[in-house]
This record gives sequence, C-alpha cells and structure tokens, in this order.
Amino acid sequence: MTILVVGASGATGQQLVSHLLKEGQYVKAVVRSSEKLPESLRNQNRLSIIEASILELNDAELAGHVRGCDAIASCLGHNLTFKGIYGKPRRLVTDAAHRLCAAIKANKPQKPVKYVLMNSSGCSNRDLNEPIPLGQKVVIALLRLVLPPHVDNEKAADFLRINIGRDNPMIAWTAVRPDGLINEQEVSAYEVYPSPIRSAIFDAGKVSRINVAHFMAALIVNDGLWQKWKGKMPVIYSAPAR
Repeated sequence: MTILVVGASGATGQQLVSHLLKEGQYVKAVVRSSEKLPESLRNQNRLSIIEASILELNDAELAGHVRGCDAIASCLGHNLTFKGIYGKPRRLVTDAAHRLCAAIKANKPQKPVKYVLMNSSGCSNRDLNEPIPLGQKVVIALLRLVLPPHVDNEKAADFLRINIGRDNPMIAWTAVRPDGLINEQEVSAYEVYPSPIRSAIFDAGKVSRINVAHFMAALIVNDGLWQKWKGKMPVIYSAPAR
C-alpha cells in the first residue's frame, strides 16, 4: 500500500510514519521541512518526502501527490502557541480534509481511498447522539468561542460525517478521537470505544501518541479492523496499568 501522511512532522505524525514503514508500507510524508523528521526516518527507502504546506499546494499538485495512494492519514493540528491557536490558517484540519477529498475525487479511484483523521475526544459524534453532561456542554460552548482549533476539529469531523458520508464510492473514512495525549516511548495496551467512557473535560483519560499512531496504522493496514470502524469516530485510551 501507499499512504499519504499529512502533518507527518508532528509528534504523532512521526510515530505514524514509523509504524507504517515497519509494516512494509510505502509512505509519502508531507512536511514543511524534511529536517523536522528524524534522520532514522529520512533514510528509509520506502519514504518519499514532500516539502510543502498542504494548503499552499495547487489542485493539480495535490491531486498528483494523492494519485496512487490507498490511504490518507491526517495528523494535522495547531501548535500550542498564541500564533498557532489564533493565527492563520484557522481551519487547517478542515480545509485540508476538503482539499484532500477533492483531490481523491479528481483522480476517480477504482476503489475507495481510506481517510483517517486524527481528531479529539472533545468532539462529539452527532451520529450517535452521545450523552454530554450539562457542565461539559457549557465548557464546549465556551471553547467554540475562544479556541479556534476546537472548532476546526469539530468542522473536520462533521465534513466527513455529513459531506462524505458512509457510502461514498471514492472515499471511506474514520475519525480517531484520542483523549488526553501524552508522550511514551513504547506501544502499550490501549482500549477503543465507539464513544467516550469518561468526560473529556472533567475526567479526561490519557493515551500516548505512539498508541494513537499504532491504532491509525492498524486501521490502514488491517482490513478487519477497518471494517469495524469505517464511518465511525472511535475514542482511544491507554489501558490502565495492572
């Protein structure tokens, strides 16, 4: 398989690229600078590095990079700085989803291309009418007013749910919702649920970035797992230590 990874230089994106390469897949990594990738990754012969800003590529360039890919994985996110949170592009994740899905359609693939979106447990899956405590609803409403990245994540997931849908002949998708992200060196046991089992605001769990990347890679290469979560928004937590 050939997988295009956007946001490949981020903490989770690097882990995802590494997992896919270990699985023997071919990876196209979109990064602003190849220097942001570890040398151990840059030297892999199954890795192609595309130095670009995903939203600055024109339609033809983007379609060219997407052509021949079996899957696209988005690990895009906003830097946790004032400029990253409040500066442009405010709809990085959403606009990238729109443009990448348009590029897929422009290529008219013979079978659906997988689109795996890294999202957030703070975004609800409105297809399931997930119960949300009143206090969390209030906080989420405030986050929509003061934190553009949260709105971006919500709109990206809604685009896949509503505009792409579950029966699109060219695109199939999954939006992975990690809870509180932490850094770990090794993959550990983790648990995946259709909906949050705890409050993302008042009782957040934890999951390592390497576990999120492992799950995203497994979705791409394991067809049985993909069929289980296709068109859904699984929530992932690291399993509690026993």
